[in-house]
Amino acid sequence: MLNKQKILALLVASGLMLSGSIAAGQDPNDTQDFQTWGNVTAIGKFDALGITNPKLANFRWWMEGQGRFGDDASRFSQAIIRPGIGYQVHRTTSLWVGYAWAPTTMPFARTAFDEHRIWQQALWTERYKIGSFNPTVALRTRFEERWAPDWKGNDTAYRFRQLARVLIPLPQAPAYGLVLANEIFVHLNNADWGPETGFDQNRAFAGAAYTFNKNARTEIGYMNQTLNRINNPHNLMDHILSANLFLNF
Repeated sequence: MLNKQKILALLVASGLMLSGSIAAGQDPNDTQDFQTWGNVTAIGKFDALGITNPKLANFRWWMEGQGRFGDDASRFSQAIIRPGIGYQVHRTTSLWVGYAWAPTTMPFARTAFDEHRIWQQALWTERYKIGSFNPTVALRTRFEERWAPDWKGNDTAYRFRQLARVLIPLPQAPAYGLVLANEIFVHLNNADWGPETGFDQNRAFAGAAYTFNKNARTEIGYMNQTLNRINNPHNLMDHILSANLFLNF
């Protein structure tokens, strides 16, 4: 049976190999863009909001806001507002459901439109002790139901997303750390407003983390996003400066 150390090594190696294989398969003729993305995600218990009902002890709230700037970071391209409600089923595992609003424009879309999503996810997080290192591994499985009613059609597009990430604090300076992550997106059906069954995109991230205290952590680094563009022989490859703030209450 695999022990925790071997499981962690396999997770990290699988993520790196997946990122490398995608990078190796990229066409030099792919359209490329430099972008900047900012993200703030807050997760907390309801008593942090002053709601002290004991029946809500295992429930959690999620609030996320993102701003993305494309065309060499010269213009607003997309925002995401993503609230949600979760339930802590185990020390390591929580289940979530929520809504997302994503106004989108160039270069992600030729015509500006508003996308609406319902999302469900399972989030698993575990901290390990391996010698002098204390890495935290997280796996997130998310399903999305997506609509763009004011654009080209009313179909519901279904999408699967799988994220694997590891945060490795530095033994001599545990407030600082290294973050590696990879997330793959797959369309599960065809929709009349664009999405087609199959691979949608991949995001590979490497960066540095700084933990301010038990409630706040920032992660800043490079993200490579490869998008499968519909009716286009070349993918879109984005080079992204990604800045994130995570709050836990």
